[in-house]
This record gives sequence, C-alpha cells and structure tokens, in this order.
Amino acid sequence: MKKIVILLSVMVLAILAACSSDSSADKELETIILADAGWDSVRVHNGIAQTIIEEGFGYETEVTAGSTAATVQGHRDGDVHVYTEIWTDNIKEVYEEAIEEGDFEKVSVNFDDNNQGLYVPTYVIEGDEERGIEPVAPDLRTVEDLKDYPDVFEDPEDPGRGRIINAPSGWAVAETIDQKFEAYGLDETMNNFMPGSDSAAVADLVDAYEAGEPWVGYYWSPTLVTAKYDLTLLEEPEYDEEIWNETRATEFPPNDVVVTVHKDFPEQAPDVYEFLGNYETSSELTEEALVYMDENDADPEEAAKWWMQEHEDIWTSWVSEDIADKVKDALE
Repeated sequence: MKKIVILLSVMVLAILAACSSDSSADKELETIILADAGWDSVRVHNGIAQTIIEEGFGYETEVTAGSTAATVQGHRDGDVHVYTEIWTDNIKEVYEEAIEEGDFEKVSVNFDDNNQGLYVPTYVIEGDEERGIEPVAPDLRTVEDLKDYPDVFEDPEDPGRGRIINAPSGWAVAETIDQKFEAYGLDETMNNFMPGSDSAAVADLVDAYEAGEPWVGYYWSPTLVTAKYDLTLLEEPEYDEEIWNETRATEFPPNDVVVTVHKDFPEQAPDVYEFLGNYETSSELTEEALVYMDENDADPEEAAKWWMQEHEDIWTSWVSEDIADKVKDALE
C-alpha cells in the first residue's frame, strides 16, 4: 500500500510541476528583459526595440548586462526574454544546441552583411600621402603573412617579437583567434595579446592610428571603429566548413546576426513577438547610429532615438500603423 501511495504522490507532483510550468509560459509579462553582451551595436538595437516595446506596446523593459556566455545562458533559462544581436557562428555549438532543445527561438535576421577578423590600418599597406605616412608592409595581404612582420608590429614589452591584439578575455571569439594563431604559425614570431575589455582594445587602436603607427588586431563590423577608421581586413582562405571545424584556418564563416526570444515569449507577449519577427537592419544602418554616438557624445539610447527619427520608413514597417503612431508621438 505504501508503494502505491508513494507512486501516486510522485504522479501528483509531476502533474503539479507541469501545470506550474504551463502557467508560467502562459503568464503575460509586465517587464521584458533584453540582453546586453557588452558592445555598442547591441545597445543601440536594444534602444530601438525598447522604445517601440515601451511606447508602442506599453510594456516596461530592463536590460541584463554580462558576457556572451552569461547572457546566452540567462536567455536559455528565461531570465532574458529578448536578444537583439546574437552572432550565431561565434557561439555555434551553444546556439544550435539551444535552438534544437527549444530553449529559445530565432525570430528574425537583424543583419547578415557583417565582417570580422584581423585588421590593420590601411596606411600600413598603402601609406597615407596626406598624413605623410609611408607604407611599412606593402606586401602584407593575409593573416598568415603576419608572421613575417614581427618588426613592424613589435610588442613594446617583448622586443624582437610582434604583438597581435586578440578579442577581449571572456569573449567566445577569443578562442577562435587562439586557434588561428596555431594554425597559421603566428606564435613563431608574434605574441597573442588579450585585452581586458573592448574599450582597452579600441584605445590601443586609436592611439596607434592617431600616431600613424602600425597596429594589428581582431575587430568586426558593424562598429564605430570600422565606420570611422580606414582599416583593411587581412585575407584568409575561402571559408571551408571541414577545415574550419578542424583548425579554423579559413575566413570566418557567414555569420547571421539574429534576434531571438525565449521559448515562452510568444505566449507571454505575442504582440511584441510579432514585431520582433519583422526586425531587420544592416551593418551600414547600424554604423550610422554608432557614428552619431561618437560625433555627438551621445549614449546608445539617444543614438537609437536619433536613428528612428532618421529611418522612420524602416522601423514603421515592422509594426502596425496605430503602434507606429504611438511611437512617433513619443519621439517628438
């Protein structure tokens, strides 16, 4: 008899747990939480989405900041409802696992015309007559070529060896750069320097650029850096999935940057879910907001509102006319 009672108790608990889970999924949200993984473009897209969500649909919004790994895990767990800028291939295994297991859902492609890899200022290769800069590596073309130029990109802390600036520690792409170092033999002559933050890497680049000195490191578009400075992306062999999976010794794979929502979100905020399914921009459009931030000493939220005023035809196509009118009134 005790066995039957225990079995029935377990069954009841399972049913209650399932009901509790269902009620959680069905419960409408009052506050929608977005992810901030630490760079300005995602902050601008958050600002655009938040303005529409708050002013058009009447929800409150909050932002959870953290590393890519932490915010993606929070997204899987439901602590983050919306991610406006997931770089799918940078976290390919985790992303595909989360999609396959149904933890979150891709609802749209924000942009897919981005680039990433190792950049040098163009004057390193071509010079800059206007600034009186002579080319110091006119034959530099590929990432693998870098190992022949330790003297050009000399590490100030290790004379005789060069320095390549990696992605910041904690970023998923930093491990990819580590693998490229080994695959191309860069570690023979170059040091793999990992900055503590994106701002530290940018400061290092800006100091070198303004002084007209050589610099090489990881960066990506769309960013203020690639919009503001004349940089050249060093070449790599054409993307090959087999080689990439084995050594990373190809160019970065096509990397859709997507908008995702937690699995429960379609039931919790169906109106916002529909809007996010229409969200689409481009690298060029994103960089416009980033340049505005820089030139006007604006924060991402201010840049987002400026962008919306400049591109009313774009964002109003994502929502119904009555929602668009509410948002336009709020922007005036």
